[in-house]
Amino acid sequence: MSKIFIDTNILVYTCDNSEKDKQKQCRNLLKTISLDYIGVISTQVLQEFYVSCVKKLKIEPLLAKEIFTSYERFEVVQISQDVIKEAIDCSILNKISFWDSLIVSAAQHAKCNEIWSEDLNDGQIIRGLKIVNPIK
Repeated sequence: MSKIFIDTNILVYTCDNSEKDKQKQCRNLLKTISLDYIGVISTQVLQEFYVSCVKKLKIEPLLAKEIFTSYERFEVVQISQDVIKEAIDCSILNKISFWDSLIVSAAQHAKCNEIWSEDLNDGQIIRGLKIVNPIK
């Protein structure tokens, strides 16, 4: 079964009532992942998700924590010193932000096939990982 790394924006859109179309698409994507793929996230994604929900979307912290807990079904990559060092190299070599390169390095560490994100360039290959924007 293929592994898909899920970037923060996909998770945040599932809670964003101001983006109804993207909300519906992202909720369907997460259902698809549960059926057809192994979903992978990182500790960075979980942190960004919580902060975005509470600060940007104004979701009550305990509700955000409850939603956060529902993502325990995904494989979670712990951001270690090695993953950070790989991200630094990735950032320098590919001329992308450190935070985006940390996503790439975490996905590579988990041996994912793709990264689902709207932040990187759709179709781009970085370190052998295909970037897919599933909410075009």
